[in-house]
Amino acid sequence: MPDVDHPYVLGVDLDGVCGDYTTAFRTVAATELGVDEERLPLERSWDFREWGLTPEEYERIHLLAVAEHRILRTMPVIDGAAEALWRLSDAGVWIRIITHRLYVNWSHAIAIADTVEWLDQHRIPYRDICFLGAKPEVEADLYLDDGPHNVVALRATGNRVVVFEAPYNRHLPGPRALDWPECEHLILVDAAEQGFSLQTQLPGLEPGTNRLRN
Repeated sequence: MPDVDHPYVLGVDLDGVCGDYTTAFRTVAATELGVDEERLPLERSWDFREWGLTPEEYERIHLLAVAEHRILRTMPVIDGAAEALWRLSDAGVWIRIITHRLYVNWSHAIAIADTVEWLDQHRIPYRDICFLGAKPEVEADLYLDDGPHNVVALRATGNRVVVFEAPYNRHLPGPRALDWPECEHLILVDAAEQGFSLQTQLPGLEPGTNRLRN
């Protein structure tokens, strides 16, 4: 049984899990490459090989996307993320945002400010936030991630991970969630299996439901 003083901690990735990075980055890449967005398929590999990007070109466009186009402030939210995270938070889950958004130098201040603004704008709850690449260094009872390298590294150090479905991670074994309702279910099942007692609520009836409305 877990220590009663230790809440159930969920480590949540942002890009590709809460925010639709591919759609936001696609718009910028199409502009910078001078092509129609339709030429850049949403079904893409982790390294964007279908878009014809070299690692150097990806880094160049990513920096522009963050520093000039400000996609970390404007990217679409993935359906159901805020609602599910509020229900989990109300049930007693400690939401820990873990993101590698300081990937490129010279844009750290913008990345941090825009990330916090985006979380507030979309009313996504969290207790703390970590900006780092080495996710195994962060303590959580369960992780939710889409990045293949993150999933492999976390599992190699004995961590439990739910894979958030994406074209570039379909080779990874489950547990896997296709959307946020499935995430919520798997998280509650994991917490129960680990001996945590959570007070779940019916969707739409939790306190402060209107906090998600504009």
